[in-house]
Amino acid sequence: MRAQATEFLRALRRHRESGASGASGAGAPGGGTGPGTSAPGRAAPPADDVDAVRALRRAARRISGTLHTFQPLLDAGWADEMRPELAWLSGTLALEHAYASRLERLLQALHRLSGSAAFPAPRPVGRAAATVPAGVPAPARPASPDRGSLTVGAAKAGALLDRQLTLARTRAHSTALQALGSSRFHAVADKVALLASEVPLRATGRPDRGPAPATSASGPGTAPVDLRPLAAAAEERLTDAVTALPLVAAGSPYNAQALVHGLSPDPAPHPQDAPWHQVRLLLRLHRYALEALAGADAGDTGDAGGTEAAVDVRLLAAGEALDRHRDASEAAAAAAQAARTPRIAPATAYALGVLHADQRHEVEAARYAFQHSWRKEPIRLP
Repeated sequence: MRAQATEFLRALRRHRESGASGASGAGAPGGGTGPGTSAPGRAAPPADDVDAVRALRRAARRISGTLHTFQPLLDAGWADEMRPELAWLSGTLALEHAYASRLERLLQALHRLSGSAAFPAPRPVGRAAATVPAGVPAPARPASPDRGSLTVGAAKAGALLDRQLTLARTRAHSTALQALGSSRFHAVADKVALLASEVPLRATGRPDRGPAPATSASGPGTAPVDLRPLAAAAEERLTDAVTALPLVAAGSPYNAQALVHGLSPDPAPHPQDAPWHQVRLLLRLHRYALEALAGADAGDTGDAGGTEAAVDVRLLAAGEALDRHRDASEAAAAAAQAARTPRIAPATAYALGVLHADQRHEVEAARYAFQHSWRKEPIRLP
């Protein structure tokens, strides 16, 4: 936790330095100080700023996950205050990048399905936003003659998605700017700064909700804490959640039965996706717990590379599959939401329907990749 708190503070310092240099380099207020890609007509934020915000979000997420797993060992009042604040921060900072990535994914899928470059080119995301000027068109590709109706509606479908997701991304950008300048964020940063020097552990013999003085996890006189039981509990929760998944149905890369259920007119998120999203979160918590154990072992043995050596290749592959599952699921929901726009042309609705089905196929392919990775024997890096 102290290492992640240090990463948080380092990313915060990089963000402030890149924001200040971006503002002076742009020569105008608001130029290049945002946490993500800039709006058309404005100077793109420096790559260091984008990377700093990503590192800030990553550190906040890891601290929050560690708090969730090892909360029984920590001061209850402090942990209860920190967890929701870190979840708010990481969630707020993730929205802009999520909308930009979703738009890029959907426009690329439209390009692939229709073979047409008549719709808006995907805007660069992350580091590419700092080097690629806005408005650069995608490479042209001749349309296939047998894709008639899809090619006709692809341009309007792409324009509709571009308007909706760009508006959502702009709002998320403003929200992130407000969050990073708020007193709430500064309070979180102050608590993380204290965490970098000492971890508030629960005093022995005190009740769960009783106040406990902050004690350093590595300071003199601190009794060693066994993290293995809580890490094992996190692994057990993950195993139970995976056991409840329909892995038999996910044994095919394209599950027709699941796709039929996925075409429900209900605008709410697909009920089949929720358990997979939950497994993704539990897998992330399990990985963070393993990293905490490896860090503790490395501290005991003096091995600075213990964390990297304990990375499970199987868990990494499964996590990547679940990330693709999340991205495809949210992209399919965005396509379905765009298709519910009133008074759109039938060709546009058709193109969005094909796009939705394509992303649901990607969901099933990601489920297949997960079960294929999960059922392999664990392999650890040497």
